Amino acid sequence: MQHHPFRGARDGQLSRRRFVQGLALGGLALGTAGLRLPAFAADSDARTGPNVLRGTEFELSIGTSPVNFTGRTRPAMTINGSLPAPILRWRQGDTVTLRVANRLPDAMTSLHWHGIILPANMDGVPGLSFNGIHPGETFQYRFTLGQSGTYWYHSHSLFQEQAGLYGALIVDPVEPLPYSWDREHVVLLSDWTDLDPGRLFRRLKQYAEYDNYYKPTVGDFFRDVRRDGWRATVADRKAWGRMRMTPTDLSDVNAHTYTYLMNGTTPAGNWTGLFRSGEKVLLRFINGSAMSYFDVRIPGLKMTVVAADGLPVHPVSVDEFRIAVAETFDVIVEPSGQDAYTIYAQDMGRTGHARGTLAVRAGLEAPVPANDPRPLLTMDDMGHGGHGGHGGHGAHGAHGAPAVHGGNDAHAGHGAHDAHAGHDMPAGHGAHGAGMQAHPASETRNPLVDMQTMTPTHRLDDPGIGLRDNGRRVLTYADLHSVAGDEDGRDPGRDVELHLTGHMEKFAWSFDGIPFAGAEPLRLNYGERMRIVLVNDTMMAHPIHLHGMWSDVEDADGNFRVRKHTVDMPPGSKRSFRVRADALGRWAFHCHLLYHMEAGMMREVRVEA
Repeated sequence: MQHHPFRGARDGQLSRRRFVQGLALGGLALGTAGLRLPAFAADSDARTGPNVLRGTEFELSIGTSPVNFTGRTRPAMTINGSLPAPILRWRQGDTVTLRVANRLPDAMTSLHWHGIILPANMDGVPGLSFNGIHPGETFQYRFTLGQSGTYWYHSHSLFQEQAGLYGALIVDPVEPLPYSWDREHVVLLSDWTDLDPGRLFRRLKQYAEYDNYYKPTVGDFFRDVRRDGWRATVADRKAWGRMRMTPTDLSDVNAHTYTYLMNGTTPAGNWTGLFRSGEKVLLRFINGSAMSYFDVRIPGLKMTVVAADGLPVHPVSVDEFRIAVAETFDVIVEPSGQDAYTIYAQDMGRTGHARGTLAVRAGLEAPVPANDPRPLLTMDDMGHGGHGGHGGHGAHGAHGAPAVHGGNDAHAGHGAHDAHAGHDMPAGHGAHGAGMQAHPASETRNPLVDMQTMTPTHRLDDPGIGLRDNGRRVLTYADLHSVAGDEDGRDPGRDVELHLTGHMEKFAWSFDGIPFAGAEPLRLNYGERMRIVLVNDTMMAHPIHLHGMWSDVEDADGNFRVRKHTVDMPPGSKRSFRVRADALGRWAFHCHLLYHMEAGMMREVRVEA
C-alpha cells in the first residue's frame, strides 16, 4: 500500500469533523461585532438568506469576514459581509452600474458575471478583460442586459471563488416566459474548505489522491478474481495502473475536505424555503462550487426542468439531475400532500451532501436520504472500453471507447509543443467523422498527457456514473431542447477541435497538452459562425465555459439541441457546439473546476475584426 504523506492523525479527526457539521453552524461567525446575520438565521425563509439587492445601481464591497461551518472559525472572502454574496436582481433591458470596492488589505480582486453577454472590458477577467481591482480601488462595471434568467457571479482572481466570493444573480424578463410559477427560491450549491485554498492547490499538486480514501484492497482483488477470473482481473488492474488512477477516482476533492453548503448553510443548518400547498414553486438551482458535481433530487416530488443556463427549454419531468460546476437549472415543483420535502444534493462520489427543506413553515424537516452506494468507475465509464475490467455496466457498455494509455510509458520524453490554439478542420468533419480519433502533435510524447481516447462518443443520452438504472428518471443532455431554437441559423464555416488533456499524478491540466501559460490564443473572425469540437482525453469530467458568447450544443448528427454557457464533458466524450463570434475582444475559455483552470486548462479566445 502506498504511504499517504499527509494523513497521520487526520483520519481520526474525520469523525469529529462530521460531528461538528451536525451542529447548527452555517455561516458568518456569531458574536463578531459589526457582522450581519447570515443565511442560517432562525427564520429560514429565503428572505432571510443573502440580501436581495434590486435596481440598476449597486455598491459592492469585497472584504473578509470570519465564518464557522465546521466548529472552527476561519477567514472568508465576502461581499458586503455576506457569504454567499447578495443576490442581485436585475431586469432585462436595463443598464446596470456596479461599483465594486476592494477592501482586501493586500490582494487584487475581480468579479465575473457568469453567463451574462456583455462587452469584453466588463467581463471581469484580470489580464484579459481589465487589470483587476487593486486594494483600495473601486472599479465601475456598466452594461445593458439583453437576456433574462438564472445566472451567478464570482471572483476570477486566483482562488477567491473557493474562499467565498460568489453569489446568485437573477435577470427578470420583459416578456412573459413560456412557464409560470407562484413562488420562487434560489438554491445555490457550493463547497467550503477550512484550508487556505492556495494550500489546497499545493496539496493537489503534491499528492492529487489525498481525498481518495476508497482505493481497492487485496480483498477486492480476490473478490474480482472469483467473479471475473484471474486474467480479466489482472488486466483490469494493469489498465488502471497505466492510467495512474483507481476506479474510485471520481473527484479530486470531496467531503473529506469539503463541507457542502446550500445557500451558505450546512446540512444541519437546514436552509428552508417556504411554500403553500398547491403552489407552483420555481427553484433556481446554481452550482457555485469550486470543484463539486451534485446529483439533485427532492424525494416525493417530480421536478419539471424549464430552463438550462438561464434560457427556457421545452419542459421535461425528472426525478433527479446532475448539475456540473457553473451550470444552472430552473425547475418547477408542485408540493402538496405533506408539509415538508427534503432538497437533497449528494456529491458525485457519494462522500457527502448538501440539503435543505421545502416546508409550509420554518422549523420542519423531512427524512434525509442516505447517500447512494459509492459508484466504481469502469473502463467504459472512462471512455476506454476494451481494456478489460468488469465487463462494462449493462446497457451503457456500448459507450465504451478503446484508448491509448500512457503517461511516460506511452509518451516518453518531451515532444515539441505546437503553439497552435486548436486545429482547424473542414466544416463538419471533426464533429461527425467516423473512425479512430486523431490527436494533435502537441500531445505526442508529452509528459503532461497520461492518456488519449481513440473512439470517443457524444454520450448526450447518458445520465452519468452512479445515475444509470437507479430506478429514477434522470435528466440527460439529450432531454434538453431550447425553446428559441438556433437563433443564428447558419451552418458553421469551419471546425476547431480542442482536446482536454491532463496528467493525474502531476495534477497537470491543459488543452491539447499545452497549459495556458504556453498556449497561443484561439482566434475567431468577428461575425463568423464556427464549430468547436471538444474531445475529452482525460479520466475526469470537465465543465467547459466560454466567456462572452453562447455555446449551441449539437447532437451526434450535427443538429442543434440546447444553448448553454457551460458544457459538461464526461470522460472519453466528444461533444460539439456552434459559436457565433459576435463579441469583439479577448475572452477566457476554460474548465470551470477551479483548480483545473489554475493548473492550466484555459485558453484565450480573441474575436477580431
